Amino acid sequence: MDKAVVLRGITKRFPGIVANDGISLEIEKGEVHAIVGENGAGKSTLMKILAGIYQPDEGEIHIFGKKERITSPGRAIELKIGMVHQHFMLVNRFTVLENIILGAEKRAGMAIDEQKCRKVIGELLSLYNFSLDPDARVEEISVGQAQRVEILKVLYRGAEILVLDEPTAVLAPQEVKELFANLRRLKEEGKTIIFISHKLDEVLEIADRITVLRRGRVVGTVLPSQVTKEELARMMVGKPVFMKLEKTPVPTGEILLSVKDLVVRENSGKAAVNGVSLEIRGGEIYGIAGIEGNGQKELAEAIIGLRRASAGQVTICGRTATGLSIREIRDLGVAFIPEDRHRQGLVLSMKVWENMILGYHRKKEFSKKPSLNLKAVREFTEKRAKEYSVRLSSIDQPIEGLSGGNQQKVILGRELSRDPRVIIASQPTRGLDVGAAEFVHKELLKKREEGKAILLISADLEEVLSLSDRVGVMYNGRITAEFRPEEVTPEEVGVYMLGGGVKAGEGA
Repeated sequence: MDKAVVLRGITKRFPGIVANDGISLEIEKGEVHAIVGENGAGKSTLMKILAGIYQPDEGEIHIFGKKERITSPGRAIELKIGMVHQHFMLVNRFTVLENIILGAEKRAGMAIDEQKCRKVIGELLSLYNFSLDPDARVEEISVGQAQRVEILKVLYRGAEILVLDEPTAVLAPQEVKELFANLRRLKEEGKTIIFISHKLDEVLEIADRITVLRRGRVVGTVLPSQVTKEELARMMVGKPVFMKLEKTPVPTGEILLSVKDLVVRENSGKAAVNGVSLEIRGGEIYGIAGIEGNGQKELAEAIIGLRRASAGQVTICGRTATGLSIREIRDLGVAFIPEDRHRQGLVLSMKVWENMILGYHRKKEFSKKPSLNLKAVREFTEKRAKEYSVRLSSIDQPIEGLSGGNQQKVILGRELSRDPRVIIASQPTRGLDVGAAEFVHKELLKKREEGKAILLISADLEEVLSLSDRVGVMYNGRITAEFRPEEVTPEEVGVYMLGGGVKAGEGA
């Protein structure tokens, strides 16, 4: 086979870290080549070098047999390299067609030649059997359809090499199957696909070959048929990873979190949460499955007090929490692991020890009027960093210098060490590698065994089904179905995630 991409000795340094350390790998034309590794392994840096965002300090890049310098994203597009980002780069108010051609419009003189643009897009839709209405607004289409728009954007620009970064992170099982069917069609047409993912089952299903990175170096390239999920995880982490969760039976206690007929409205007046009711007992994990954007974020924020409810009631440990401030709600015994750790969980420019007490800095044990008891704060931080295996050079370093997994461990250490009775965990393993995710899962199960009530919100259906005692599906602001995980398959839950029905007696 011809080589689409050859990397030789690629090295990229940042202050205090070697992100890519002499990476060499070959990607064949017309293959799906997966790249996996822990957070901080160097995957993103390597792909940004290929996309022209970063320049390597050392090494060579060959594209279709020719040595190239990819000096900018524009140069990457000229070389027929297109990147499909995990977070969609779409303008919601624009149509599908407008998003695809944006910045690459075909013109007739000074005007956009819409007819020619439509013709090219129509040919692409037909060739790859994509089901999309070019005139639909992006805000009106599904997440799976939005991802097809992103893929069409790079195909429209002539991409022969497609880099897909965590493409299944927000998709239902049915949408993943459709994406994989689309990728196989692209491969049949001779396209080369570089597939980056933390989901090892999917990597083993779709990839022709898999390259594993660890701490900036290539550990090896393997065939899916010659490696198991456990072996792949071990290559990534450097030690055995237990893929099966040990979830022991736990007797449930009293109701610690009750939500009744909750309504939360957006600024537009539309109900993001529309009459949600649920109860969670001590010793129970209640998981909410659903495609993002169906009210899960607003539900979590209303419970913790970040949003005001328009109607309904939240009761925590027997006390009405509706209308209380965030501090008052946390003082009732609520821990909050937010879905966006950078915007809601941490202050990136602040030091690790400052972040470790964020929101709890007024507590008596940290107070030494008129300021902080720094000795107590530092002892607390050192203890939690050790307990939660946070890899850092010093508790005085800015937290932005830690990997995503270690930042999440700081949040866990801060929130779970206060012995909460109720835990709101929203997307707790988003962007984490298999080792860091395993750590988070074990911590949540430990709290379940201690009799805590846990609300788990996750776009990762496998995570929801493996951790939860009961699962509710949120669609269009409502809980449309409720299951016990052992009663259903992921595909059956996926039907409800896509709005395929309302289970009798639930949420209607």
